Amino acid sequence: MKIGEKIQSADWKNEKHVPVIEAPDSVTPGEWVEVRVGLSKAIEHPNTTEHHIRWIKVMFTPDDDKFVYDLGMFTFNAHGEHAAGPNEGPVHTRDQAVFQFKTSKPGIIHAVAYCNIHGLWESSKRIEV
Repeated sequence: MKIGEKIQSADWKNEKHVPVIEAPDSVTPGEWVEVRVGLSKAIEHPNTTEHHIRWIKVMFTPDDDKFVYDLGMFTFNAHGEHAAGPNEGPVHTRDQAVFQFKTSKPGIIHAVAYCNIHGLWESSKRIEV
């Protein structure tokens, strides 16, 4: 079995585990593009010690290119853990990240999120240049 067979996908409007990629549909070659990736846009994902998004990985595949380029990995490490018990801590991180990248080729942004209970979930967004 390959890891790709374990990655789930769905429409983020109906499934809280699917990462949402917000970026322009078209960009100017070589100019910095802001990308926002996260969950809980349509349906809130829990952020508890027991059930949370641990990380989101973002990659880019330019058209007609052999390789996938790693744009970043964003980890979310505070989910209410505390010595007093689960969800007793004062700090939580939210599964949202903002970053910039530039490209001279059109292609596809891929995002994969990991839920500690429900596994891997993916989405993608096409970018034209």
